[in-house]
Amino acid sequence: MDAWASKPVETQQKVLLDLLSKGKDTQFGKDHEFSEIRSAQDFAEKVPVRDYEGLRSYVDRMVAGEADILWPGKPLYFAKTSGTTSGAKYIPLTKASMPSHIRAARNAILCYINETGNDKFVDGKMIFLQGSPEMQEKNGIKVGRLSGIVAHYVPNYLVKNRMPSWETNCIDDWETKVDAIVGETKEENMTVISGIPSWVQMYFERLQDATGKKVGDLFKEFNLFIYGGVNYEPYRSKFESLIGRRVDSIELYPASEGFFAFQNKQDDKGLLLQLNAGIFYEFVEADSFFDDDAKRLTIGEVALEVNYVMIISTNAGLWGYNIGDTVIFTSLKPYKLIVSGRIKHFISAFGEHVIGKEVEQAMQEAVQKYSFSITEFTVAPQTATDEGELPYHEWLIEFDSEPDNLEEVINFMEASMREQNSYYLDLTEGKVLQKLKITCLQTDSFNRYMKSQGKLGGQNKIPRLSNDRKIADQLISLQP
Repeated sequence: MDAWASKPVETQQKVLLDLLSKGKDTQFGKDHEFSEIRSAQDFAEKVPVRDYEGLRSYVDRMVAGEADILWPGKPLYFAKTSGTTSGAKYIPLTKASMPSHIRAARNAILCYINETGNDKFVDGKMIFLQGSPEMQEKNGIKVGRLSGIVAHYVPNYLVKNRMPSWETNCIDDWETKVDAIVGETKEENMTVISGIPSWVQMYFERLQDATGKKVGDLFKEFNLFIYGGVNYEPYRSKFESLIGRRVDSIELYPASEGFFAFQNKQDDKGLLLQLNAGIFYEFVEADSFFDDDAKRLTIGEVALEVNYVMIISTNAGLWGYNIGDTVIFTSLKPYKLIVSGRIKHFISAFGEHVIGKEVEQAMQEAVQKYSFSITEFTVAPQTATDEGELPYHEWLIEFDSEPDNLEEVINFMEASMREQNSYYLDLTEGKVLQKLKITCLQTDSFNRYMKSQGKLGGQNKIPRLSNDRKIADQLISLQP
């Protein structure tokens, strides 16, 4: 890891040339003249940035069973995801790309052991809250959820301690599955628990309901939480209350499209970008992403504290692919980043350009200062106000323990938003927006909403913010 991290530009150049060499005889490689590409600049000129819809004509041919379309041969799997605009998406996983998913997860744990000296947890039981490992087949290629596919690749030395059982993991209904997991694990010596924070929180709550004990009293050796998908910090207070103590955590940045980064230092929230994992990265400043002349930057051209859209080209055959995430670099030696949000998940109803990182930071600071805890939250603009009333940002929050001084909390979060975002500051000072408002939601509101969308559990997560009222209005309509 140190070898490639210390030579980031050379490593990425080598990855790009290797990808082009392997992809030049595919249909995509011929269509985009890979044989003539000699540099990242050539690549950017010949291969436009595309999202799933832009690559769909190629992917559809692969799903239909054709070989040598985006990558040599046929994929090993398709990771099926539910797109918000595209319906079902089929993300290819290849013989070349699969090992990097496993290697990155393993290295994250090995880095933790190396840094802390804590390796006792490997002797206890480990749980990975994930989608069903059962798969379907399309034209000879297996199809499933990424977490279910990865379940087939758990190293032999971990299998004996892995939970839940295969049968329980295959239960489709999430609430039934969580109850079954509680039944299987409550008497075990659980030492590692992994999953998206919101769904692990549900598991912890069900454990507590079933046993009457805090998670930390139930699992005395539990000392490592591994997570990804969403920022853990807004959940941390609730987690520590459910556990009864603080536990170490490791953040991962995996996706169906690739395993991009992981936390390799306990005292550093930045995630080490995996530069030697068959993925070539490009970055476009988020503020200019939708401009016709938006510049694509390589790893050696990025700067600290700039919000970038991350573009990937991979050994699974995704070329110039926009995964939709925005990232901010926290270190350039080595290259570390945090996920700041989604390029489509923002609020700019009035030009305020509010992003996920800003609302999460405001919430996290408020939770720490006022000692309340939340189950979940999302933010949306409210423009349909009474005559004479200014529009505002509505924060829909499901509190675990509601603060007594809600108005103080609102003022504190408002100050945080103004400090972080100069556009928001100008609009509020200019009387275009009034200060934010909080709408308190009933217990279980977000679970009911996700269930109504068929997205309860697994790898599904609620968007932190939206530029419209679709989610907000549905959440409000579900209130008793």
